Amino acid sequence: MPDFATYQQQAQTTAVYPNRGEGNFIYPALGLAGETGEICEKIKKAIRDEGGVISDERRMLLAKELGDVLWYVSTLATELGLDLDEIAAGNLAKLAARKQSGKLHGSGDLR
Repeated sequence: MPDFATYQQQAQTTAVYPNRGEGNFIYPALGLAGETGEICEKIKKAIRDEGGVISDERRMLLAKELGDVLWYVSTLATELGLDLDEIAAGNLAKLAARKQSGKLHGSGDLR
């Protein structure tokens, strides 16, 4: 099972879009939005059609869409010159600090 660094490197081998590697962050950002929308649609339909229950079939479809989201997050990070391992570690540290200070709830980036 790959770690984020390995995933980020391997994802780049399948990244085929205009101006890849030249700071083209727009393409993967738009792809990320699209894939996130697909996840929301599948969950919406589970609410509408199945009373909010996620069937095994829908769970597998969601897993595939989450994989697509991960690919676009990875590609976007690469285009921005960012490292997924560092992003993940920084996010966990931020959330741990918020939890420790009792500020997990609420809004705003700088809690």
